[in-house]
Amino acid sequence: MKVLVIEDNARLREQLTQALQDAGFIVESAADGTQGEFMGATETYAAAVVDLGLPGMTGLEILTSWRSAGLTLPVVILTARGDWTDKIAGFRAGADDYVVKPVRTEKVVLRIQTILRRVAGHATPTIAAGPLVMDTQTGLVTLDGAALRLTAFEHRLLTLLMHNLGRVVTRTEMSDNLYGSMEDRDFRSLEVIIGRLRRKLGADRIVTERGTGYRLVADAA
Repeated sequence: MKVLVIEDNARLREQLTQALQDAGFIVESAADGTQGEFMGATETYAAAVVDLGLPGMTGLEILTSWRSAGLTLPVVILTARGDWTDKIAGFRAGADDYVVKPVRTEKVVLRIQTILRRVAGHATPTIAAGPLVMDTQTGLVTLDGAALRLTAFEHRLLTLLMHNLGRVVTRTEMSDNLYGSMEDRDFRSLEVIIGRLRRKLGADRIVTERGTGYRLVADAA
């Protein structure tokens, strides 16, 4: 799943990017509000981390622009310590959560993971599809209690399917969520990864909806 980070402090931006990548996300970033607003409006992201004090466009202006355009991606804002006015303004503009500076990157990752679980309708850190269980905090995936060995790309694709359990995920959605905007998007490689996951999970657990995409089911036929 792909996350957008908009932060003008280069060191913090790199730290957030690394922490989110370590948690299994694809991360794209912007150093100013104008570029970040454009990226969020024209690309598909699962969530965004937005600093309120940005050059070009402020974080509040970005939120207002996105929400006015109907964009519903979850947004975690970064705020100054004790500045309740900014926090309230952020929530009114459409923020989903906030983290106070100085930022602990692991807290940002946890907030993103929690928001994405809630958006997908999961109240706990674990997502279960029958005997297939994923711990979204540790990344551990088990089948019938046994840990599965997955490549990074397999894990990202399975995470997307598990967050959308029972719903058809189109090939376009997969491409948007699994590749960076500068990467070549090859649908054939997605089919190869789906084939590898089927060998590890069971052939009937990922259903092909012809001409549309794929659907993860809790109980294999």
